[in-house]
Amino acid sequence: MHSFRLLLLLPSLLLAHLLSAQSSAPDLVLQGTVNGSLNKTYIDVPFQVPAGVHRLSVDFSYTARDQKTALDLGIADPSRFRGNSGGNKSHFTIAESDATPSYLPGPIPPGEWKLLLSVPNIHPAVIAAYRAEIRFNSEIEDSSFTTAALATGERWYRGDLHMHTAHSDCSCASQSGRRVPCPVFFTAQSAAQRGLDFIAITDHNAMSQYEAMRELQPYFDKLLLIPGREMTTFWGHFNIFGTTQYIDYRVQPGHDINAVLRDVRAHGAIASINHADAPGGEICMGCVWEPQTPVDLSLLTGVEVINGGRFLLSSADVWDRSLAQGVHLTAIGGSDNHDGPAAPPDSTVIGVPATVVEADELSVPAILDGIRRGRVFVDLTGSRDRILDLDARLASADSASPPAKMGDEIHAAAGATIDFQVHIANCQRSSVHLFLDGHETPALVPLASTLGTETLPFTWKADGTRHWLRAEVRDSNNSLVLISSPIYISPAVQ
Repeated sequence: MHSFRLLLLLPSLLLAHLLSAQSSAPDLVLQGTVNGSLNKTYIDVPFQVPAGVHRLSVDFSYTARDQKTALDLGIADPSRFRGNSGGNKSHFTIAESDATPSYLPGPIPPGEWKLLLSVPNIHPAVIAAYRAEIRFNSEIEDSSFTTAALATGERWYRGDLHMHTAHSDCSCASQSGRRVPCPVFFTAQSAAQRGLDFIAITDHNAMSQYEAMRELQPYFDKLLLIPGREMTTFWGHFNIFGTTQYIDYRVQPGHDINAVLRDVRAHGAIASINHADAPGGEICMGCVWEPQTPVDLSLLTGVEVINGGRFLLSSADVWDRSLAQGVHLTAIGGSDNHDGPAAPPDSTVIGVPATVVEADELSVPAILDGIRRGRVFVDLTGSRDRILDLDARLASADSASPPAKMGDEIHAAAGATIDFQVHIANCQRSSVHLFLDGHETPALVPLASTLGTETLPFTWKADGTRHWLRAEVRDSNNSLVLISSPIYISPAVQ
């Protein structure tokens, strides 16, 4: 006879880095055996789901495959069928906003669920053992559509952190040439063709795009799809990255923008102000950043310094005002594409501008960590190879000690000399302009580059107060090409 036993195990460990689903402890384990007498039968394996679960994930395995045994997999909740993947998947996840293909997204009701096992083939003398590991509220799959990094190794990864699809207000040409809501696939395909490493699809206050993104991620195995959302309020827009869970975006009395941002952080996600200096009023309702209550800037991680829009829109002044308050916000860019891949002549191009992030692997946690650390520059041209980096060390420091990097803080006493280096690549016939506290100064003259790939040194004498210093690269026409994140200068620690 068929038998199973239900094992209650410790809750899943909180993971700081992206790991395979199998590496975290399951909440439940269902185990059993199937023998030859059960050939061509159906087996229901019940298990209990507690209240408060928003995501359920299953990993399924069985023995005797080498003896031609086949076990197929499905699942039902207390009231309805939720899907069947046959023998083509050993892992699936179901949540309110998204589910693995073959399965239906939706709320996870508490009560008795059932694994639906089918036995299309098992030989008479064979006994096969199966194991189903069940995890509740997987943080991995709440923040990412893949359980493994798409690439490993520390390098600069290039992406676009602002774009739209049919799930909000993106349109593209249909087969007959009409403008229709543009499917997510075409946005991802366009990004892949442009050589991007990651994108965040940020439809306005929407979560329905996550279902398509979970389906597409296995196909786009060189393009990381980051869960994103443009939180569109009456008083400004901001993107969030790194969660698929619902967050109430409605800024209104009793629920100000700080409440929304605290909820974003509680879900492990990050937030960045969008197109802060966009036109407002009826031209672009809610687009300009003008919160009606003071914003706790420490709840933010970034500012979209360059927005693609219909033209490249700079919000560097908002960024500089935030930095002047001592809040280390990272500069990012986004195309804000609303036209898909085959766009009208005056539309934006996916990947222009690009946000370039240094990370140790291509995963959602690693990319978001790079943004948090300020290891980011913005490429206004969306090139595939331009690089801008900045480092600094005290002239008196041991040369073997590591320098402060872009995004880091260096402590310097008044009168101390700081040796800086700007590293650029593939920026021929360009100049590097240096900005102290948001402004060019006669003390920091532009640095000329003819080779385009080189290290350009300069020095600056500290005055014992706080500053931030960043770099911009301009081409031979004096057009802005690259913007760095700053190095922060603070008084020496006493």
